[in-house]
Amino acid sequence: MDNYKLQIPATPSTPTLPKYGNKRLATAANLTNLLPTGTVLAFQTLIPSFSNNGKCEVANKCLTLGIIVCCSVACFLSSFTDSFSTSEGKLFYGIATFKGMYVFNNDEEIGEEDNPQFLDKFRICLIDFVHAFASLIVFLVFAFSGSEVQTCLFPKQGPNRHALMVNLPLGAGLLASFLFMIFPTRRRGIGYADLTPSRK
Repeated sequence: MDNYKLQIPATPSTPTLPKYGNKRLATAANLTNLLPTGTVLAFQTLIPSFSNNGKCEVANKCLTLGIIVCCSVACFLSSFTDSFSTSEGKLFYGIATFKGMYVFNNDEEIGEEDNPQFLDKFRICLIDFVHAFASLIVFLVFAFSGSEVQTCLFPKQGPNRHALMVNLPLGAGLLASFLFMIFPTRRRGIGYADLTPSRK
């Protein structure tokens, strides 16, 4: 009887991740900075007290509308904030304008980056407004879909409107995430911790 040798198939090599895959993962991970998560968290913290858990009087309705307006403005303007670091490792942050970037912590000398040519790179562009309005819409959807706001401002809503407001935040978040991945932005916002020189 012939002796048969057991042949073990070679272990396939682990496929390497394409270079563009890392870029897509980084874009997906950066969605937490683009979506108004901080504004939503602050709103969810304050709205139970301001709306009296949905049992609104006139003062509670004014406070509820006031916090919605304030958070909406903060959410919209946060899309225009940016950060950059100098070659010395100092971190500066500010808000983009049509002429460049207005630096908030300009009490120190920025250095070689403190010139119009460098700050002009941070001026407002069309994609900033796309992100700003998308973030604003996402926040408003999350704000008005809350049970406290619905009970306070829309106490007599029907079952169809209630079902729509319950499921609308998920769709709005997915749509905004898809939009942000197609049209990425270089804005880093305030609090960016990477001290590598940017916008060279």
